[in-house]
Amino acid sequence: MNYNKNSLNEFLFVRFQKGDELAFEHIFKASYNQLVGFCLQFVNNREEAKGIAQEAFVNLWLNREKILKITGINAFLYTSAKSACLKHIRHLQVVKKYSDWRLNEIEKQLQIESLDSLDFNSMEYVELYELIQQSIENLPEKSRMVFEKKRFEGKTNREIAEELGITIKSVEANMTRAIKTLKVNLTEYLPLFFVLIILS
Repeated sequence: MNYNKNSLNEFLFVRFQKGDELAFEHIFKASYNQLVGFCLQFVNNREEAKGIAQEAFVNLWLNREKILKITGINAFLYTSAKSACLKHIRHLQVVKKYSDWRLNEIEKQLQIESLDSLDFNSMEYVELYELIQQSIENLPEKSRMVFEKKRFEGKTNREIAEELGITIKSVEANMTRAIKTLKVNLTEYLPLFFVLIILS
């Protein structure tokens, strides 16, 4: 969905710039799936694509005051996502599978605006990422282990219970405790609805 005066009025855009969470949620719901689809053209892995798209929205929220016009929202999101996708490709050492021609064709097709003139500081995202990691590390040991096995390793409650030698109810209780603690820590920096997406 491209943002213009017909799809996102000036009032909503101004509210977004000023930190209105409902305005940000509107933007997220309107663009998230398309951004994930864009990322899939590069990384070919839905979970990776979703993570990169969410990172782009985090960057958008942290830099909302630097977006000077409605069309800058899409420009920022897609440029940020593309940069992260290419970084991911290089990291996996599969960039050779993607010819320069293919990447250029994708970019032309989407007609993404350049953000060269935007003063983007990625340090804010790095600091937020470190906060998330630190918040997880500071969880009580059992809650941290349950959370990591559930979210990062994709294990079921039964598998976690067997590995840790605890009951399934204990797994559920520790997971609930972990999410509740992380919500409190992270909602100081991000809208609640987005924190819930990150933790889901």
